Amino acid sequence: MTEDRDSKEMPFLEHLEELRRRILKSLAAILIFGIAAFFFSDFIFDFLQYPLQKAVPDIQLHFFGVTEAFLTRIKLALLGGVFFAMPIILYQLWQFVVPGLLESEIKVIIPLMIVSTIFFVIGSGFCFYVVARYGLKYLIIANQPPDTLPILGLGSYYSFIMWLMIAFGLVFELPVIAYFLGKIGIINSKMMASGRRYAIIGILLVSSFITPPDLFTQVTLGVPLYLLYEASIIVVRLTGRREKPQEDID
Repeated sequence: MTEDRDSKEMPFLEHLEELRRRILKSLAAILIFGIAAFFFSDFIFDFLQYPLQKAVPDIQLHFFGVTEAFLTRIKLALLGGVFFAMPIILYQLWQFVVPGLLESEIKVIIPLMIVSTIFFVIGSGFCFYVVARYGLKYLIIANQPPDTLPILGLGSYYSFIMWLMIAFGLVFELPVIAYFLGKIGIINSKMMASGRRYAIIGILLVSSFITPPDLFTQVTLGVPLYLLYEASIIVVRLTGRREKPQEDID
């Protein structure tokens, strides 16, 4: 028997209602983890200084306004909520697309959720322990004018490091997304291979958009992202739907 995708179609308003539920659940998760992050903000403050201390050991962070330290703590809690809630957000995203999938396609959702979380952690860890550490050293030390001292603001540093980690975690989801799209037949390896030149342009644009304006950090994102794209082609070739041979049309 052939599975019928049409039998699982939902009315447009039901799609909107389902989307609303998934967004509310994601926001609730962000709020809960954000509150928890606020109470552990001192530990998070100390932990996130690791790449900065490795890059510039003697540097200290400063705040320049009466409310800056408090507002930075709130912002850090919200960004921490987004970061720690990411597995739940990814789960809600995958669950949103479930109603439009066939029974055989639904079976891969739970493994995809687990793998998505793993790739997000790998991307964030790569950013934290490699890109941020050496990127900060290049940005602060290599470009420091003579007879000057760097003074970093509390809010700007923590916003920078958290957004960078979240961005790296998300772009490392590329093989997972490619696997899923290949599995349901939206893309195939030939399509990805033929679009390689456009992908390279896209990678350069993404790298320049989400990283600081220096060559080092753009390269440290661009090179892994290109390798992930090539790995995605292999993944889709091995696991995607087999293309049906086209019949000659007279």
